[in-house]
Amino acid sequence: MKRTAQRALGLTGRAPGIVCGLLACMLLAACAGSGSGKGGGTAPGTLQGSTSELKTASDMSVNDKRAGIRMQLAIGYFQEGNYTVALDEIKQAITIDPQLADAYGVRALIYTKMGELALADENFQHAMRLAPRNPELNNNYGSFLCQTDRTTQGIAQFEMALKNPMYQSPNKALVNAGTCSLKVKNYDAAERYLLDALRYDANQPATNAGLAKLYYERRDYPRAGFFINRLKATSKLDTLSADVLWLAIRVERKLGEKASEQSLVTQLRRRHPASPEFAAFQRGAFDE
Repeated sequence: MKRTAQRALGLTGRAPGIVCGLLACMLLAACAGSGSGKGGGTAPGTLQGSTSELKTASDMSVNDKRAGIRMQLAIGYFQEGNYTVALDEIKQAITIDPQLADAYGVRALIYTKMGELALADENFQHAMRLAPRNPELNNNYGSFLCQTDRTTQGIAQFEMALKNPMYQSPNKALVNAGTCSLKVKNYDAAERYLLDALRYDANQPATNAGLAKLYYERRDYPRAGFFINRLKATSKLDTLSADVLWLAIRVERKLGEKASEQSLVTQLRRRHPASPEFAAFQRGAFDE
């Protein structure tokens, strides 16, 4: 994807090969230009005099496409953890099209990873001023707010995304809202959001992990075990994060499933030996 983008832009330098892929669809609806906050003249295919029609791919100008290519490059570097180069690419996209709301959303994500939280917040807010009806931006900003301990505001953003009939991935906002609610121990709300997410996709790892954590914290260990078993049945153990493995270990320990517990410990030791979760296991801090 990056090489294709480079050729379209006439670039000669080489970049690490990685596709835009799923992350682009998860982060934004940008590649088709649907997040642009532009108004003004009548675009092809819109009603005469209307400024509220949604932009589609056929409306994209040459500059729109160039800005979109720069965004794809930025997302590729972002995926690789090369945040400085990603930031430079997204700045170029914004230079080409200063009204491209999704570009500011991507820059906010980059700044978040760089620990520049004030700049991330500023970019999220600017993106949403340009595109107030973009549910992907609502979802991403909600996640940012929850990560920075503003859970009430974060939940409000998820709710805005969920109320948008154009939102194609409501399960993402539901899982994020459930996780955010769980963070402040609002178990009833967390359960409602996560069970709704389960109805969209019963095999989504984040949903099953969230429900397992919810019931573990409620000390409903059989239910927690049910969702850990679902997680193990639908995910490869070597793909699970340290916190999920540690949760699964503690659940299996409560249920007396020693063989399964040991298998999970092996994965935690092998995949995440420097993690705080493995350190907690070594201390025997199962109930912290």
